[in-house]
Amino acid sequence: MNKDMKKILFSEDQIRSRCIELGRQISDDYTAMGSSPLLVGLLRGSVPFMAELIKHLDLDAQYDFMDVTSYAGTKSTGDIKIIKDLDTSIEGKDILLVEDIVDTGRTIKAVKELMHNKGARSVKVVTLLDKPERREVEEVAEYVGFEIANEFVVGFGMDFDQRYRCLPYVGVLKDEMYQ
Repeated sequence: MNKDMKKILFSEDQIRSRCIELGRQISDDYTAMGSSPLLVGLLRGSVPFMAELIKHLDLDAQYDFMDVTSYAGTKSTGDIKIIKDLDTSIEGKDILLVEDIVDTGRTIKAVKELMHNKGARSVKVVTLLDKPERREVEEVAEYVGFEIANEFVVGFGMDFDQRYRCLPYVGVLKDEMYQ
């Protein structure tokens, strides 16, 4: 365990197991719909989760990325900024947004609205972590890896000022590391 962690919440094996389950559920749901989604990874935090998840999808899915941010340090600013938009047209497509964590819900709400405005047929969300205690808007993910308490987590794509993203697990950062 990294010396800056208070504790590990989810190991690499736990994350992989949950991605297998999510992959099966998503594959079953989209197969039943007769569709294959365009996965849209929200950079940068979603990359490790998306890379693990797509290995377990039994779909002919495509993917693209957006770079969207609403954070400064440990706080969500509520100001959504689109840094990189999609390279793919989404008109008439079923979109599955891939997110590392949903907490306030503001980012997901803004991106879902944008997808609908661009003509997406449907927009669903899969997230590795859900932090409902921090929700400020009524947005939910259809597919959730793990629900967590209101702790500052890093690893497996999630960061604190661009650090700790490459940890192979999700951990809780020691308070003194960001206060």
